[in-house]
Amino acid sequence: MSAEMWAFTSSYVVMPRENVDTDQIIPARFLTTTDRTGLGPHAFHDWRYRADGSPNPDFILNQDAARDARVLVAGHNFGCGSSREHAVWALAGAGFRAVVSSSFADIFRGNALGNGLLPIEVSPDVLERLTTGQSAEARVMVDLKASTLTMPDGGAVSFSVPPFSRYCLLNETNEMTFLLDARADIDTYETTHASHIDTRVAEQTA
Repeated sequence: MSAEMWAFTSSYVVMPRENVDTDQIIPARFLTTTDRTGLGPHAFHDWRYRADGSPNPDFILNQDAARDARVLVAGHNFGCGSSREHAVWALAGAGFRAVVSSSFADIFRGNALGNGLLPIEVSPDVLERLTTGQSAEARVMVDLKASTLTMPDGGAVSFSVPPFSRYCLLNETNEMTFLLDARADIDTYETTHASHIDTRVAEQTA
């Protein structure tokens, strides 16, 4: 996504449960694939569907309010548990581009940033305002370049993203591509560095 694509307005889904772990986000039985696509329908599978496979109408993702939501507002300590990247793939496949919480598990945060899902950490007070202020008409605006989340009442709060992760998201790149793009600079450094070493060795052995 370009920088412009990382400034968007959306309705949001509130899932206030605390300590939602990665097995609840995507159960282990769906981890047989290494493909990042196709996991969206299984996000929160055991909450989303009844035992007979039919949708649970009480679960928020099965309700009309979630249809076009691109932001998930979650409870404290979201994404704890195992390190599976599939949890991020499932959330992205379900249509989410950002998750808002008062805290994230560190590994989940890293996986999210590495796979194009923005974890937005806010204070418990801000999270409470989003939770209690949610309605069918409520919208938030996410602006990664400005690192701000605009609330439904129009007020903006800042959030923090590691600079390199922010750069990668805004420039549609990742760590490997960044290194490959820097190959010329790396080669120049290696050549220069090697020449300095060879000079010092020659001086010491002269």
